[in-house]
Amino acid sequence: MKTILISILLTLTVTVNAQKCENCKEVLLQTTAGDIRLKLYNETPLHRDNFLKLVNLHVYDSLLFHRVIKDFMIQCGDPKSKNAEPGAFLGEGDLDWTVEQELRLPQIFHRRGVLAAAREPDSDNPYRESSACHFYLAWGKTFTDAELDKMQQRLDTLYGYRVKLTPEMRETYKTIGGIPHLDGGYTVFGEIVEGLDVVEKIQQTATDKNDRPLEDVRILKAIALDSQSADKAKKPSAATKRPAAKAGSRSAQRKPSGSRTR
Repeated sequence: MKTILISILLTLTVTVNAQKCENCKEVLLQTTAGDIRLKLYNETPLHRDNFLKLVNLHVYDSLLFHRVIKDFMIQCGDPKSKNAEPGAFLGEGDLDWTVEQELRLPQIFHRRGVLAAAREPDSDNPYRESSACHFYLAWGKTFTDAELDKMQQRLDTLYGYRVKLTPEMRETYKTIGGIPHLDGGYTVFGEIVEGLDVVEKIQQTATDKNDRPLEDVRILKAIALDSQSADKAKKPSAATKRPAAKAGSRSAQRKPSGSRTR
């Protein structure tokens, strides 16, 4: 019964907190763990179009989810992961451009189930431009009011009082979960429409010291869906070019970055 209730809650997470979006483009990720269907936001057109371009060029086909952290996120996008040897260090491969940040707070934030762009740290990337190809799917955790108060203090320190956790954001982080400490720093440009249970399964995968899954989890094929194929993919519910920033050192704070999620 507990498992069923959790599954229903995760389904409601996508439905209740979905970003309103007419004529949104969708992408289907067929993975070794199951299918994940994504909706790309029209509010972030640079990231939407860049992601679709890479999907249509088959850049993501056969890539690994090379970094997975339980109760945080799963990350993909290293071109070198396609033919990586078992146990090889991954995360530094990238393409030769970045994407201008498109922060859309407070409407779009790091609730559980969103699609966001990784990037290099502020020290190498002061304008917080996104990696050309690295993305992550947010999982996170739920927070208490006291924890969110501390999180707001942290955001105030990082961003000079420019990022505020609104009542709606706080309620979402308390009831559904997410990664509030990334708000204001990383561009969210889509969300999971179906397959949140697949992400839940992947984020629980055993990993090595570099957060790479011990057993490879791979995108078999990424497919851009038109409106007709997107409808077919739906299943009944159970309830400007710039040089890429150089790679930086890994942060203990676990933040997503261009070549490697930190």
